[in-house]
Amino acid sequence: MIKVTLPDGSVREYPKGTTSMQVALSISEGLARNVLSAKVNGEVIDANRPINSDSTLSLLTWNDLEGKSTLWHSSAHLMAEAIESVFPGAKFAIGPPVENGFYYDIDFGDKTFSTDHLEQIEKKMIELARTNSEYVRKDVSKADAIKYFTDKADPYKLELIDGLADGTITFYTQGNFTDLCRGPHIPNTGFIKAVKLLRVAGAYWRGDEKNKQLTRVYGITFPKEKELKEYLVLLEEAKNVTTEN
Repeated sequence: MIKVTLPDGSVREYPKGTTSMQVALSISEGLARNVLSAKVNGEVIDANRPINSDSTLSLLTWNDLEGKSTLWHSSAHLMAEAIESVFPGAKFAIGPPVENGFYYDIDFGDKTFSTDHLEQIEKKMIELARTNSEYVRKDVSKADAIKYFTDKADPYKLELIDGLADGTITFYTQGNFTDLCRGPHIPNTGFIKAVKLLRVAGAYWRGDEKNKQLTRVYGITFPKEKELKEYLVLLEEAKNVTTEN
């Protein structure tokens, strides 16, 4: 058995290998439905990763900054899956969460991606989200990681892998999309209920103007449609204030 210390100081015992989500379920099903990730001994991890030793645990929801960040990171992967389905052969660079949402830097090759495509990708993301696909983490050897992205002809991932030590590389897969990623991620795509892709910009690979300019697609997602509507109202109000000034 392991001892899990919760934020209120209470200590509960669970079998070794229990996940944060299982801890949440033992407290309340309502809580578990809202858990996006977990902080175990100060590290934010997937809620479905096993806990193997005595630990402190915070269950992270949309009310926590780390919970929002996890949802947005997972949304970047979902957007990449949607884009790849519409633009097969697109090459993906990096797709991190940011203060309000996420982005992904993408090489579309000889194809052009513009704001005209945003609504199409939004709809595809919602379609994919409703499949409730799990985000599955897998430890991968450096050789296997290189082979995977060589076969996929993705030079950006290969360059990133080059700087990683063997034994530290992980892939995440949801649906038909696999990415090089440390995580963490939400349990499944079903937590993403509302999507808005905001804008398209240019970004040099690794911020170096000597490198190729990629297409950066920005977006934001929410666990409830109501929250997206409220956010769009705030955006419009901010725009009006800027115009008036």
